[in-house]
Amino acid sequence: MIEASKIIHETMVVGPLQCNCSLLACARTKQAVIIDPGDEGERIYQRVQELGLEIKYILHTHAHFDHIGGTGIIRSKTEAPCCLHRDDEVLYQQLPMQGQMFGMKFEAAPAIEKYLEDGDSLRFGDVEFEVIHTPGHSPGSVCFQVVAGTEKKLFSGDTLFQTSIGRTDLWGGNFAQIIQSIKDRILVLDDDLVVFPGHGPTTKVGIEKARNPFLNP
Repeated sequence: MIEASKIIHETMVVGPLQCNCSLLACARTKQAVIIDPGDEGERIYQRVQELGLEIKYILHTHAHFDHIGGTGIIRSKTEAPCCLHRDDEVLYQQLPMQGQMFGMKFEAAPAIEKYLEDGDSLRFGDVEFEVIHTPGHSPGSVCFQVVAGTEKKLFSGDTLFQTSIGRTDLWGGNFAQIIQSIKDRILVLDDDLVVFPGHGPTTKVGIEKARNPFLNP
């Protein structure tokens, strides 16, 4: 749904694992980012064209195949740099291998052109993101928090879901680390902050603080 505000935000559910790919744009300038183009790159780009957006960054919360599978198509059609935390680069480079393990075929992902670091600020038009490093689901998992714009949002990737957390039995996963990341980096944020996970419905920080069984054993 497009919001009648300074931020244009649409979620596209893509691929067999139903990844939430987010289009986020400044309504004034139409500068935009794509978060986690996990599959269906042509469909994502078609929507970008329909909205008349200029993609400034291709952002990844982490490098599992269901979040990066459509990156190559998007990069081939835009000049936007591919962005990822350095600790997930090896995993990102193994996209074809990841796909094979799940019975899917992917070409090699395009090169990472900008490394994300904790505390980085990314601006597109009137909107500003802060990068929050939240390792645990993968070593380089990050969240993106909107800190300048009409609505504050957090894109949590596969670190935090509605009343759940990301799995830690894949490459580089660590259960104790993801719990620490959530408690130290996410639950300290405003209770009313809306969280957009990498899969499934939205939630709020306060809801997860009170009801998430992994965080309140």
